[in-house]
Amino acid sequence: MAEVDMVKKLIIDLSKCKRQDLSRVQCSYKHHVGNNGVKMLLEKIHFALICRKCHSAPCVKACPQEALEKVPTQNDDEGVLKRAEMLCTGCGTCAIACPFGTIYTDLIPFVTDLCDVCKNRLKREEKPLCVQTCEDGSIDYAVAPKDPDSIEPFENIVVKVPEGTLWEPFLKNNQGT
Repeated sequence: MAEVDMVKKLIIDLSKCKRQDLSRVQCSYKHHVGNNGVKMLLEKIHFALICRKCHSAPCVKACPQEALEKVPTQNDDEGVLKRAEMLCTGCGTCAIACPFGTIYTDLIPFVTDLCDVCKNRLKREEKPLCVQTCEDGSIDYAVAPKDPDSIEPFENIVVKVPEGTLWEPFLKNNQGT
């Protein structure tokens, strides 16, 4: 099958991604001025790959605003944490309640950012604005490689986790290896 016929996806390479550089990455999501959708994607990826997915979910129970919930995904029967940004006050109670220490308060910003992966907004061969403005090469938009260092935790979002990086054990756990 030719590359033209294959679905392109947003590919985030966690080994290259530098959180402090995200302020320079621009986003074309038009319904939110100053939006940086990559921040939201990193939060979702964090919850999908690092969260231990406790059956009892003490973080969900501890939230005084009921801002966390476990949402089933096509890739995970146990579900992935999702934060309701409009309910979250950034109090950090979820981070305190997490028995594994996998919720970091710096990954839970109060200001909401959104990403729609530029769905139905790109012209042929056009790349999303975040890819065009990403200086460290950690974000790309292409046909996703089929390799053991990649996982698709959400539709049209592929995460690359090269061997030897901090995220590697979580990638292997999520792939059942």
